Amino acid sequence: MANPLPDLAPQGKKSAFMRFLDVVERVGNKLPHPFILFVYLALLVMVVSAVVSAFGVTVVHPGTQEEVAIKSLISTEGLRYIIDSMLDNFTGFRPLGLVLAMMLGIGLAQQVGLVQTFMRKTILNAPRSLVTYAVLFTGVIGNLASDAALVIVPPLAAMVFYALGRHPLAGLAAGFAGAGAGFTANIFIAGTDALLSGISTEVAQTIDPNLVVTPVDNWYFMSFSVLMLMVVGAFVTEKIIEPKLGKYEGNVDKGLEQITEVENRGLRNALIAGLIYLGLVSLLVLPSGAPLRNEEGGLVPSPFLNGIVPIIFLFFVTVAVAYGVTVGKIKESKDIPQYMGEAMKQMSGYIVLIFAAAQFIAYFNWSNLGIWIAVTSAEFLQSMNMTGVYVVVGFTLLTALLNLFIFSGSAQWALMAPIFVPMFMLLDYHPAFVQLAYRIGDSSTNIITPLNPYILVVLAFMREYAPKAGFGTLFSLMLPYTLFFLGAWIVIFLIWSLLGLPIVPGVGMSLH
Repeated sequence: MANPLPDLAPQGKKSAFMRFLDVVERVGNKLPHPFILFVYLALLVMVVSAVVSAFGVTVVHPGTQEEVAIKSLISTEGLRYIIDSMLDNFTGFRPLGLVLAMMLGIGLAQQVGLVQTFMRKTILNAPRSLVTYAVLFTGVIGNLASDAALVIVPPLAAMVFYALGRHPLAGLAAGFAGAGAGFTANIFIAGTDALLSGISTEVAQTIDPNLVVTPVDNWYFMSFSVLMLMVVGAFVTEKIIEPKLGKYEGNVDKGLEQITEVENRGLRNALIAGLIYLGLVSLLVLPSGAPLRNEEGGLVPSPFLNGIVPIIFLFFVTVAVAYGVTVGKIKESKDIPQYMGEAMKQMSGYIVLIFAAAQFIAYFNWSNLGIWIAVTSAEFLQSMNMTGVYVVVGFTLLTALLNLFIFSGSAQWALMAPIFVPMFMLLDYHPAFVQLAYRIGDSSTNIITPLNPYILVVLAFMREYAPKAGFGTLFSLMLPYTLFFLGAWIVIFLIWSLLGLPIVPGVGMSLH
């Protein structure tokens, strides 16, 4: 190999950045499993609520204007609440039903092979000059298949680059950047939207019981983000990564698995079925007086937006069945629930995590600690005259840093939302806007955190082309994507905010 990549694993003196990553890895590895972390946090809330309550602390509820006291969870009333509410906290936790319903549809599409075939088709059929953009686009929208894109897109992109005479590691890096750092963006409503919006609603209703954050509330911005990530990612790949790598002169026996004729027919039939479904939904939404409009004939709010999750679920079921029947994956009606069951097996870890997270959030809200912290923090920021959108940007940067230590996006949002959503609401920021700021920071650093379990998978793919590559090699390739994605995202976020553009119809930066 004419241009061997540096193996930055423990040989020689490490750079300051590599030493920092070593610290991140050591600290992160000492953190307990997210489930246990939420158990510890729930215990901490119990202790803190007892201590603060003992001092007779009260706070004026910003929604009702009533004075409420901090309630101790280590009391007769508190212990009864813990026992009585445990099951309701879990089964009534808004993200649980939303995410499971979404994943029934998306999981079916993944199990029959529709999502994987679509990703391969997009990359393999792209014109040579647009291959980099196709790789990034496929990686970004691949979060429909959750983590599957992190396993499918990088090695496929490496093979495509290799077949075109370009450095395969540049393709692998672009694919990993799109699927990892672009995980939260999409032109479709995905499971991430349902998961985060459910947590946001659960927390926001402690301030305003009528406020709902829907899965579509970040759609405008996140759809535009797909285009931004493609452009910025292509710039990084072609102007920074490929010049850094130089010419690849290795000889690797890698063949591309082409799309078969039956898979092409499956994609065509899925497209037809999807268009027919969208046409039927349009008839229920677009005409004046349509049943999915509100009583005044508008769309914000409306039964259409309130029912967006089942509508999206049925869309994915429709296209998945059309594809599955065509390619022979679905031969009998019983195959459909069996595939859905397989998809649900992958959600078992999420369900376990949600049980603990739901208890933590419920205890935090019941004790009134969340309101007290939010009001106190908001008053402090107002006294310091720190209420502009740049405070929200600071929150994004904090999120990006914490993501190095807590890789699970849902776990991190469940941890941060009870504190920051009420605080920013008191500063007149819409919780969907705060959620948007969180998603930018959380997504950008996914590809450089040593706690990302897929880093080992990507490193294994990398060593097929560069046997001496180590973690330092991978991080040195991925860091430019993180910095450029985060920087570009923040700039667009600021421009979007200063122009007062909505992040979805009826939802902007401000609550009012």
